[in-house]
Amino acid sequence: MKKFLTWVHRAEDSLLVLLLLTMILLAGFDILARSLFGGGVSWIPPLLRVLVLWLGLLGALLATRTREHIAIDLINRLAGPNSKRLMATLTLSFAAVICGIIAWHSYAFLAVSREFGDIAFAQIPAWPLQAIIPFSFGLMGLRFIAQSLDTAFNGLKEHA
Repeated sequence: MKKFLTWVHRAEDSLLVLLLLTMILLAGFDILARSLFGGGVSWIPPLLRVLVLWLGLLGALLATRTREHIAIDLINRLAGPNSKRLMATLTLSFAAVICGIIAWHSYAFLAVSREFGDIAFAQIPAWPLQAIIPFSFGLMGLRFIAQSLDTAFNGLKEHA
């Protein structure tokens, strides 16, 4: 299982790097085309918007994986070890529920988008580009569940 998770983490990291590199190259090309030829490529700006969505959600997955996501840390500063553990378990569980709700509803949105044949740009259907939303929130929810169970049964760990 550890090898599989290592492979998944490397694939996530590689995809993030590839997306960022693609965005930089496309944006640079579009800027050059506008400067040199008086106009850019019409499909690059909407594609860059989609890539920003993908990059942001994959970045959120990375932050969730490494427990570097946004968190309110007041209780950790004031509470004792048992209270910290309980509150961490509760907040991670709450985050898992919220991510599950978002994944569920974004999947429903995706189904409607597919049913109605929404087009993103250049005759490309919108639903494959939007699929990152339920996928990423579903995976974040699973990670929060795993972290919640780990915290409940093994206690809090310092994460570098």
